[in-house]
Amino acid sequence: MYVPPPFAIEDRVTMLDIAAAHPLATLAINGPEGPVATQLPLMVVAGEGGGDEIVGHFARANPQWREADGAHALAVFRGADGYVTPEWYATKRETGRVVPTWNYVTVQARGRIALVEEPEAALAIVARLTDTMERPRPAPWAMGDAPASYIAAMMRGLVTFRMSVDTLIGQAKLSQNKGEADRAGVRDGMERDAAMLDAMDRWA
Repeated sequence: MYVPPPFAIEDRVTMLDIAAAHPLATLAINGPEGPVATQLPLMVVAGEGGGDEIVGHFARANPQWREADGAHALAVFRGADGYVTPEWYATKRETGRVVPTWNYVTVQARGRIALVEEPEAALAIVARLTDTMERPRPAPWAMGDAPASYIAAMMRGLVTFRMSVDTLIGQAKLSQNKGEADRAGVRDGMERDAAMLDAMDRWA
């Protein structure tokens, strides 16, 4: 990913926070007929070897899993984003030397996928994903709330995996390269976009 220096996120914890806040990621690999990508809820977790790894699952009906074991993969976690019109810049009124752009937050992880075939390990991955997604809810649902036979049947329709993270790259393009007046103009323009304002407060 091309990352101009003003927008680079260097802190690993910050990148993990962004991935955790936006778990629906795009997972892409190179298949025999070219790139293949699927939107999947993913989690970055501590790996057994001490590094980071990503866990998730494919629907068994999704043919991407058949090409995934051992494949190099790219996971893209996309945060808040929004169009920036030149009308918001003070510089537009002063010199006119401005153009439109797009602000966004994203984290990319690269690594190699390993399918998890062992039933208990696969169930543990799905349970961990479920518990994490349910945790903020006032009355979290748990897999144990459903009949065990039903969960077993659902698990047969999934293919779980781990992905070792070789590189983690983050970018928060949030008008950091603009002057104070232009940044204020973007904030005013984005005042109805709570997600983008939160991103500017947290990552810019």
